[in-house]
Amino acid sequence: DAINILQASFQAMLRAVRRLHPTPDFLLIDGPYSLPVAIPHKGIKKGDQLSVSIASASIVAKVYRDRFMVEQHHHYPVYGFDRNKGYGTRQHLEALRRHGPCPLHRRTFRGVLPQ
Repeated sequence: DAINILQASFQAMLRAVRRLHPTPDFLLIDGPYSLPVAIPHKGIKKGDQLSVSIASASIVAKVYRDRFMVEQHHHYPVYGFDRNKGYGTRQHLEALRRHGPCPLHRRTFRGVLPQ
């Protein structure tokens, strides 16, 4: 919550890129962005629609995130992460109203904190 979601995404991308071994020859980025790395790369607007590689990576990331959220259900069962995977379903938003946010919730995301 200290930074916006785009900056958090950039930080996560940079961490991931720096941990790649062997170092890739080229990076494709979903969106018209550039990273401060020495690896040649290209940001592609709507890359998940135009590149099979980006679309595949997007699917892998979503599956990984969804599995993580299902695992978090055991720590925070009142939110139903095993069913909603953290998405803003009616039941999830009701649990937020009833119990308030847990450490996984982004407090700057609309609907997490009362208006």
